[in-house]
Amino acid sequence: MAKKLYVGNLPYSVSKEGLKDIFESEIGIVEEVVIIKDRETNKSKGFGFVTMSSDSDAINAIENHDNMKVDNRPLTISWAREKR
Repeated sequence: MAKKLYVGNLPYSVSKEGLKDIFESEIGIVEEVVIIKDRETNKSKGFGFVTMSSDSDAINAIENHDNMKVDNRPLTISWAREKR
């Protein structure tokens, strides 16, 4: 099972380290965090990907933390889809 999650509706101010800290304090061990940025401005596009260390932590994130608020914004957490 995949452990990579899509995280949407991110506040633009959240950094990679900040997102990792949020997920580790609320859910479990994080292997990797990627925040997608605009190529020209290098500013966050408001979404990214988090890879959890275990399947159970990834499932927990989706089932129990989807809509978790960060800076008053409800995060969208779902399974990441393969790039086409």
